[in-house]
Amino acid sequence: MMKSCLVVDDSKVIRKVARRILEEMQFEIEEAVDGQDAWQQCQKKVPDVVLLDWNMPVMNGLDFLRTLRGASLDRQPVVVFCTTENDMSHIRAAIEAGANEYIMKPFDREIIEAKFAQVGLI
Repeated sequence: MMKSCLVVDDSKVIRKVARRILEEMQFEIEEAVDGQDAWQQCQKKVPDVVLLDWNMPVMNGLDFLRTLRGASLDRQPVVVFCTTENDMSHIRAAIEAGANEYIMKPFDREIIEAKFAQVGLI
C-alpha cells in the first residue's frame, strides 16, 4: 500500500515541488495551505508523514505540531519540518514540539529521501 504524505505549506510553488518529488517516491499526496487546514485534514485521515512548513498564516507549523501531538488520534504521523529558519533555537523548538526530522529549504529529492530514510519511511 502506498504511504501518504500531507504537504503543508502556504506556497503553492513549494507544494508543487514537494508533490512532484514525493509522487516519484511513490507517496500519495494531500496538500494543506496552513496549519488549520492541515489539522482539519488530520482529524479526518491521519497521513503517514507530514511535511510541514514553519511560517504560515492562520496557524503556523509549530502551533499545528503542538495541536497534533496533543491530540488523541488513532496514530501519530511522522513530522518533518521544512523551513528556511536554520538557527538552533528554531530547530530545538521544533524537536521539543514533537518533530521527527528537519529539512532546510530549498530542498531536493536527495535531501527528502535521506531524511525519510532516517525516520524509517523508506
